[in-house]
Amino acid sequence: MRGRAAITVMLMVSAGSAWAQTRPAAPVTTTTTRPLGAAAQVQPAVDPLAPRAATPAPAVTPAPAGTTTTVAEPLAPLPVPEVPPAIWSAAPAAELLGFVRAIGSEGLDPRDYSPALLEAALKTGDPAQISAAANTVWPLVVRDLALGHVRGAARVQWFVRDPDLPEGRTRQLLDAALAGGSVTATLNGLLPNHPQYGSLKNALAKADAKDAGTVGAIRLNMDRWRWLPRDLGNRYIIVNVPGEHATLVENSVTRWKHRAIAGAPKTPTPQLSVMATGVHLNPWWEVPKSLSASVAGKAGYVAVKGKDGKVQRWRQPPGPSNALGKIKFTMANEHAIFLHDTNNRGLFDSQNRFFSHGCIRTENVLDLAAELLSDDGGDWDRAKIDAALDSKKTVMPSFVKPVPVYIVYFSVAALTDGSIVKYTDLYKRDAPVRAALNDRDGGAKPPVRSASR
Repeated sequence: MRGRAAITVMLMVSAGSAWAQTRPAAPVTTTTTRPLGAAAQVQPAVDPLAPRAATPAPAVTPAPAGTTTTVAEPLAPLPVPEVPPAIWSAAPAAELLGFVRAIGSEGLDPRDYSPALLEAALKTGDPAQISAAANTVWPLVVRDLALGHVRGAARVQWFVRDPDLPEGRTRQLLDAALAGGSVTATLNGLLPNHPQYGSLKNALAKADAKDAGTVGAIRLNMDRWRWLPRDLGNRYIIVNVPGEHATLVENSVTRWKHRAIAGAPKTPTPQLSVMATGVHLNPWWEVPKSLSASVAGKAGYVAVKGKDGKVQRWRQPPGPSNALGKIKFTMANEHAIFLHDTNNRGLFDSQNRFFSHGCIRTENVLDLAAELLSDDGGDWDRAKIDAALDSKKTVMPSFVKPVPVYIVYFSVAALTDGSIVKYTDLYKRDAPVRAALNDRDGGAKPPVRSASR
């Protein structure tokens, strides 16, 4: 069930009061396969509201010897003046109301943005009341379009930083919209520009409104796209865990795509973004502490001891038995998640490929490495890579330019005709997202019992 906390917005509107609503969330039916696509670029904004740098203090001349001086207490820093509330006229406020009423097409609920309060203010014709209502609604809409409605614990194992709404940006966008721009165009400019988001929006428009499971699945995956940066880069790797594929995208076109093996349900792969800076050829495998007991003392593993002579950890040297295979990508992150080869390539033929301890085993990953190492004038072609592998030594070539890697969890993909492909929600991550999407606060606060509207 959905819990909507009643909110009261103190406006100068005689008729404005909050409301609360509850509604059910429906389960999602799932199956298998399909791709994800690409992205474009957005220019970073300069925050015009950032405080100015402090003026340097004047130099102090030392007093002559023998002179008694009085040291004054330091002055408290001057407070930074608050930016006055924006003044709205009726026309842009009405445009904002129209956008909110139609926001369901983006998979969001209009009721989360208090359209009744804005409508009541517009009916008064009073600029002060209109401004108060619009200034309450605007940041809620901007936040959800730019960053997603769902937040907090509902984003299970989510470690992607989204830079799309830095401090001051919400007001900057508002000032631009009110200074002759378009409220609608400004808000639309916050939406994901990835083709897959547009396909999901098309699928939502064509879905049977009575099919709550399908509608809910589309909506929650649209919100997941809003969690990601709007600009993924001109070239990037995206791994959709439920889709079991790794894809190299460049200039919005799929350049390389192959099967992937992700974490088993007991060791799920987290959602994260990380820069791949190169590769390890003939890598050592640094055995995670969670697996140390299972390899301790076994042939083919090397103990790393501390000064006290005690075993600190275990390593597996390069070779045909190495769990990483012939190559791993250099991807520094606190979760120790990376793309790599495997010594058991037959697993790629399995229908459900969730066998790893969290890392991404990637089919034909040597081919991917060869493409990236030769990009941007790099001098590592496949022949040079094979020669390094034949040397049996660990070699660590770098990419000329690092490549962003996004490991994500989309349980639904949409085709251009509006149909959808459902993947297996193996980690059971959809349910908390659906519940938070159906909550006014996006799951940021514990649900509050409230009366039905």
